[in-house]
Parts: sequence; C-alpha cells; structure tokens
Amino acid sequence: QPMWILILGCLLFFGVHSLAMVYPALRERFTARYGANPWQGLYSLIAAIGLALMIYCYGASRVDSAWLYSPPTWSRHAAFALMLPVFVLLAAAYIPGRIRQRLGHPMLMAVVLWSAAHLLANGRVADVVLFGSFLVWSLLDWLSMAWRSERAIRRLPSGKWNDAIAVVVGLAAYVLFAFYLHGWVTGVPLA
Repeated sequence: QPMWILILGCLLFFGVHSLAMVYPALRERFTARYGANPWQGLYSLIAAIGLALMIYCYGASRVDSAWLYSPPTWSRHAAFALMLPVFVLLAAAYIPGRIRQRLGHPMLMAVVLWSAAHLLANGRVADVVLFGSFLVWSLLDWLSMAWRSERAIRRLPSGKWNDAIAVVVGLAAYVLFAFYLHGWVTGVPLA
C-alpha cells in the first residue's frame, strides 16, 4: 500500500509542478478569474499533500521495498561528490551572480545532481520511484525552458560578492547536512 500512495504523492506533487510545462496559460486564466491568492493556495495545498505523501510513504516503504539493483561500494563516495555542488547551486539560485547567470537554472541543475546521486547510491524500488521522479521531472522542466519564460522569484539583490557568498553558504550547508542533519531528517546517518 505505501508504494501506491508514494506514486500518488509523486503524481500530485509533480503534476501541479508540471502545469507550467504542459499548460502555461492555466495560471493566467485562473488568476484572471479568481485572483492570485486562490491560485497560490490551491497550488500550495496540492503540492504540500503530494510532498507529505511522498515523504511519509517513502519512509514507510523504503526498507521493505525490493531491490532493483545493488549499488557498488564506490557509489556512496560518488554520491557524496555529486552532492557537493548541489548546495552551492541551490544558494546560487537565490543569490544572483555569475554562477546563476552562466548556468541559467541552477535550481534545476541541483535537483538533477541530487536525484542522480541518490539513484547512484540507492537501488530499491522506492528509491527509484522517488528519486527517478525528481530526475525525470527536473530534466523535462529544464528542457521546457526552451519554449517558456521563467517566472520571477524572490532573490537577494545583485552584488559583486554574491558568487563567493553562494559558495560559502552552499559549502556550509553541505557540511551541516551531510554530517549532522541527514541522519536526523531522513533517519539514515551518513557519517
């Protein structure tokens, strides 16, 4: 049962996040008729339900899930290495600088690397459903940027030190999460 609910959670979460890819005019039509707040509320509610189902059911089904493949021993070290730029890219998505300007979509790059790292180090069905969904969605979203415009998000003001700030914040977050928070948040300690 948890596996089907995990899949339902993925469908809800990625379905609502895919609206801009498959039906970009829906947001404008909805907000023109009902306003921006109902759109944000409905969107957030569906995304939150999907995310909650994903988190809960992944945790419930991860240990009992069948193995699809057995990750080699080196894959854990490779996953650690792949995760290093993830936090820097996440910081760069909100701290505008040359990193963001050069890469265009550092948040999507971070999700691609994060999901690839976790697929590399985990081979159970639940892992492939969860992290594979993130990987496929982020690649499709990245490709869809070719025909749709990016929506504005709140970012810090531009500054000449922003790249350095993004790197320092990202590396600090990496160390904090890898050595302290991962075990607390996921129940799987890394160190």
